Amino acid sequence: MSVVALVLAAGSSVRFGADKRRSLMADGRSLLVHSVESACAVFDDVRVVLREGERGVDLGLPARCRVVSSPNFTLGMGHSLAAGAASLADSEAQAVAILLGDMPWVASATLDLLAREASGSTIVLPCHAGRQGHPVLFGRDFWPALARLKGDEGARSVVKANPAVCVRLEVQDAGVLQDVDRPDAVRP
Repeated sequence: MSVVALVLAAGSSVRFGADKRRSLMADGRSLLVHSVESACAVFDDVRVVLREGERGVDLGLPARCRVVSSPNFTLGMGHSLAAGAASLADSEAQAVAILLGDMPWVASATLDLLAREASGSTIVLPCHAGRQGHPVLFGRDFWPALARLKGDEGARSVVKANPAVCVRLEVQDAGVLQDVDRPDAVRP
């Protein structure tokens, strides 16, 4: 199954109090670089949604990543996700893995497992200890709906509208639940 990765990284980091994407992890890499490089280890096509006017090189992103600009990033995650989904028009992949740029602890083995479960007509949701996490993988059938998203809800509405095709996959990786909201979460 061919899966493209879409890393959402256009948020304003309001709760964090600074640009958390640049915060250094224990290994010296930034939070965003860590998350993107994890995606690059599994997916051949990795696209990163950034704020309008930003360049991947300024954030230290790998050169092979494609930067997608989100002109309406201030209006919420839905707008950034829609910009990323619109960029998939040239992709031949059958599914997209929506990763969050502030979730650096998702294991490569988990990403690989989720990608193997994906199809063009399903939504794959990782669960750990009974809780739904990220990334969520959307089959190609749902890309038009993703491209129409607005607001700050993300893709929750697409998941709720399609319960019959949702595949909930229990994983042993707590990283699917762990995002970074406070500076002390990334201090070396």
